[in-house]
Amino acid sequence: MKHKFISKRYWKDQTTPMGAVDDRAKLFNNVINLSLGEPDQTTNEGIIDFAFQEAKKGHTHYTDFRGDPELREEIRHFYRDEFRAVVHDQEVMVTASACLGVFLVLEAVLDPGDEVILPAPYFTPYYQQVQLAGGVPVEMPTYEEENFQVDVKRLEESINERTRAIVLSSPMNPTGAVISEETMQIIGDIAIKKDLLIIVDEVYQAYVYDGEFKSMITIQDIRDRLVIVNSFSKDYKMTGWRVGNIIAPREIIRICQQINENVVFTAPSISQRAAVYALRNRKTLLSNTRELYRERLHYATNRANQIPWMSVLEPQGTFYLFVNIKKTGLSSEEASKMILDQAKVLTIPGNSFGQCGEGYLRIACVVSKEKLAEAFDRIEEIKLP
Repeated sequence: MKHKFISKRYWKDQTTPMGAVDDRAKLFNNVINLSLGEPDQTTNEGIIDFAFQEAKKGHTHYTDFRGDPELREEIRHFYRDEFRAVVHDQEVMVTASACLGVFLVLEAVLDPGDEVILPAPYFTPYYQQVQLAGGVPVEMPTYEEENFQVDVKRLEESINERTRAIVLSSPMNPTGAVISEETMQIIGDIAIKKDLLIIVDEVYQAYVYDGEFKSMITIQDIRDRLVIVNSFSKDYKMTGWRVGNIIAPREIIRICQQINENVVFTAPSISQRAAVYALRNRKTLLSNTRELYRERLHYATNRANQIPWMSVLEPQGTFYLFVNIKKTGLSSEEASKMILDQAKVLTIPGNSFGQCGEGYLRIACVVSKEKLAEAFDRIEEIKLP
């Protein structure tokens, strides 16, 4: 949008396919929203009650610049208890969301022109976050026939003298793939050999359906070049509380803190108290979460694979399906628009997540099984052009 008071770098239209579809959905009534990754359950009552009581006790002020000391301690205990990883206090920072955490890290480590490898399909904000931090995003495709795993040969071929970092997510949004332990180790070896930083988004770690979640923090050799970004949004249904955290070498944490002091100062104090309760009670809070979404995903996978022009892999994690719609002969945006127009079901075009997402749609199974059934009943009635 050209305007004399708008920076020229924003004059080019940067509306995403995701945003365009959401705008169009507002034109319809009775839309079933399978687009955004927003769990349908309200935050657990125990978390809410604890946060309310903590606010009444006076936890309504700025916290320490790196976050509430009690929360930092609970985060350290979490990594110790779950992964036997020793995390020092100076390596922890609480942030107002994982999204902000990723941006703070990129801003802290990138010089203008530094390249950052993004295995695609990738979480949509990564691309522009790299650009905002002065870097150059480099899309490295992953493919359905490879179960959307990172191909280490392609990774090595993407690296040059300007490459500074690689951003990973596991479980991956939007594909639901989980990086194998073997691949994690090889990526770590490559990062050491090429002197790269590894930034890993582990926001969906509660949603792994085949075995237990394995964090990259367990690979000791890469701890000096590893950044873990996490959030309370998905695991604990706390999307609106806006609280996450970074685990990183203390030098990176120090710069992230300095940048953050000029952006939001600290994460919300009441949200941080809520996060303390969430971590302390995680075994109880997460006990039914995984099975609920496993059931929804299994149901939605079966329904999608019964539709002649759809196919989808059984996801290993998250609560998303990345559905192949290439048999329609339509682009991702055209197929998403068709489903919205004819079935009043809102999905996200796959090209929102990078060029190799073309030919796919992302479906978020964040509604009840009954709603998913209604959505797929409607989609089955669609007449292809």
